Amino acid sequence: MVKSRIPAPRRSLLLGASALLGTSALLVACGAQGSPSAAGDAAHRPAVPSASTGTTGAAGGTPSVAARPTPGEGTETPAAPDRTPEPSASSTAPASPHASPTPSAPRTTAVPSQPSGSPAGSTAATPSQPSSHAPATGVLRHTASGGRTVALTFDDGPGPATGQVLDLLAQYGAKATFCEIGDNAKTRPAAVQRILAEGHRLCDHTVDHPQPMHTRPHEQQVAEIADAKSMIENAAGNSPTITWWRAPGGDFTAENERIGADLGMKSLGWTVDPRDWSRPGVQAIVSNVQQNLRPGGVVLMHDGGGDRSQTVAALKQLLPWMVAQGYAFDFPQS
Repeated sequence: MVKSRIPAPRRSLLLGASALLGTSALLVACGAQGSPSAAGDAAHRPAVPSASTGTTGAAGGTPSVAARPTPGEGTETPAAPDRTPEPSASSTAPASPHASPTPSAPRTTAVPSQPSGSPAGSTAATPSQPSSHAPATGVLRHTASGGRTVALTFDDGPGPATGQVLDLLAQYGAKATFCEIGDNAKTRPAAVQRILAEGHRLCDHTVDHPQPMHTRPHEQQVAEIADAKSMIENAAGNSPTITWWRAPGGDFTAENERIGADLGMKSLGWTVDPRDWSRPGVQAIVSNVQQNLRPGGVVLMHDGGGDRSQTVAALKQLLPWMVAQGYAFDFPQS
């Protein structure tokens, strides 16, 4: 059988046409770029970030893996390993010139903290406050002898009720400590002198009972404590020893504790507070003390600062009760 030969030019044309038909069929089967099926496939593929949208492989191929940055990288300079991230959401806000380079201990200040978005330098108005409101650490709250003893203390006098309180204490052989207001001591020197003559002791309770004391300027706190001490000493005569001072409302801080210590006095707190100053009723005062008193405790009551008839009436019940319970009367720690 004789094979017919196709001339070379026609053979090339037929091979080209055959190749073209095969490519078209392949594109129809697989989906050409830009066709609906190709778009559907792309919608289900996870997008891969690239370092630059203009960086691709040869002839528009897939971007190189080496060009894909780790999330968070880019033009940003990594923070030094020992640097603490800023708490603010804004990384461009300048640091406050007053900020400490290391975290500071929590502050027990009444000044509200600045919001994180405050401009730099906005805390400059309160730089003198940080140490002023630190809590006191040496407040005394126990009797000197310990054991089954109790220390009775009376605040805000001397006042009209002081004489009645002294009469009751004498009746039961009880000793007490009187924390006096400087202005009241100056007005009633005879009462101050009787307190000492009958074996009781004195305590500095500031000039005029400022509250809250920790918010007052340092100089005013010094004056309140130091001037009251002088006023009580002058009222008593013979330069009596004043061992303690008590902050109005128990508002002791490291600052005013130091002021008292510099004047030779210790900070005197309490363990039982029946809130007799609020006049809750005689039985409420009595019940509070009876339920909360423990051996070695310090009881806070008042002989000045207002109507103290309920305190006197409660004391008439409490003194014989304490004696019956086996308590001895003592002074606070010194």
